[in-house]
Amino acid sequence: MSLVLWIVAALMVLRLAGELVLAALNRAEVRRHAANPPPAVAAVMDGPTYAKSVAYTLAKSDFGVVSEVFDALVLAMVIFGGVLPWLFAHIADWGAQNAVWSHVLFILVTGGLLAIPSLPFEWWAQFRLEQKFGFNKSTPALWVSDKLKGMALAVVIGYPLLWVLLSLVKWVGESWWIWGFAFVFGFQLLMMVLYPKLIMPLFNKLEPLPEGDLRTRLMALGDRTGFRAKTIQVMDGSKRSGHSNAFFTGFGRFRRIVLFDTLVNQLEPEELEAVLAHEIGHYRRGHIPKLVAVSALSTLAGFAVIAWLARSPWFNLTFGFPANELAPTFLLFGLLSGLVTFWFSPLMYFFTRKYEYEADAFARDAMGGTGPMVGALRKLTQKNLSNLTPHPWFSTFFYSHPTLVERERALVAAK
Repeated sequence: MSLVLWIVAALMVLRLAGELVLAALNRAEVRRHAANPPPAVAAVMDGPTYAKSVAYTLAKSDFGVVSEVFDALVLAMVIFGGVLPWLFAHIADWGAQNAVWSHVLFILVTGGLLAIPSLPFEWWAQFRLEQKFGFNKSTPALWVSDKLKGMALAVVIGYPLLWVLLSLVKWVGESWWIWGFAFVFGFQLLMMVLYPKLIMPLFNKLEPLPEGDLRTRLMALGDRTGFRAKTIQVMDGSKRSGHSNAFFTGFGRFRRIVLFDTLVNQLEPEELEAVLAHEIGHYRRGHIPKLVAVSALSTLAGFAVIAWLARSPWFNLTFGFPANELAPTFLLFGLLSGLVTFWFSPLMYFFTRKYEYEADAFARDAMGGTGPMVGALRKLTQKNLSNLTPHPWFSTFFYSHPTLVERERALVAAK
């Protein structure tokens, strides 16, 4: 058992060390180009904007280092300090022996308590860091409201979900994890449809893009690219942030594209059309079902590992929990799995970056040239103060999208 604790401690140290080394490499790379940006970067941003982008990148990195160290210390205290077994013993006693509801409550209460230490960091990131660089549009009241809504949703959605998962052991025996995977995966597919309809409106207002030349242009794009959409929605992202974005939700006839209002205001119609063509490219190139399939395999593997750990009495006992109790196993897996999966993030991001290149190429072909897409990417990079000179290793571990320079190079090379 002590060997397991040493392994966990080593994994914690290795992940933190990896994050800190990658952050240091990235800061050094950014500083190296701060005074003399590469020609490709100089063509994108003017001097003052580039200097602000460098300052924003370094400020986020410095803040991230403090946050990562703090999170690692909190995790270590929680795992090795005996807090979790003590909490489980007290909350589990509220119900009858083997009562599922009290075990579910233990997971939810623990999750809520673990979220508290990070709140000051989240507040600082929003109202100090983002505010300093002109991105914060939120208010303290809205920030608190978002947190309370998030907590309420965690309970309303998380409680029945966890109750079913923990009850499956009684219902189907040792094959519970297969049924658990099927249940969770089905729930995820359902949420892809319901999230934009039921959850997003709790936080943001979504309205159809108004009638006019822009809507006509974008709907015509959908028709000629084989993406017939009933509506294109605009979300009021500007009430929280000056950052802009566009994203794809749902699948099949439930699919929809959502544009931030900041994006609509920042781009010219042709550039906005290129962004929409990029999002349609993800659909037309089959990226959504591929990512869903990867998610399904990852979820299945996670359930298989949880089932194996639950059958291994040494796992729970190592951390001070009773053997063969599934709720602690679920919680420990959730807390510790990131120590391993972090090292596989380059593999996942390799594919997401590949998909971005493919969607860019689709947009280029749909627009009949690189100009609109390049123009949109440059404006978004400028407005978001994106880091144009990340260290290659840092982007490998943390960037789901290629940098602007990489995307422009790929667009031009494939002409």
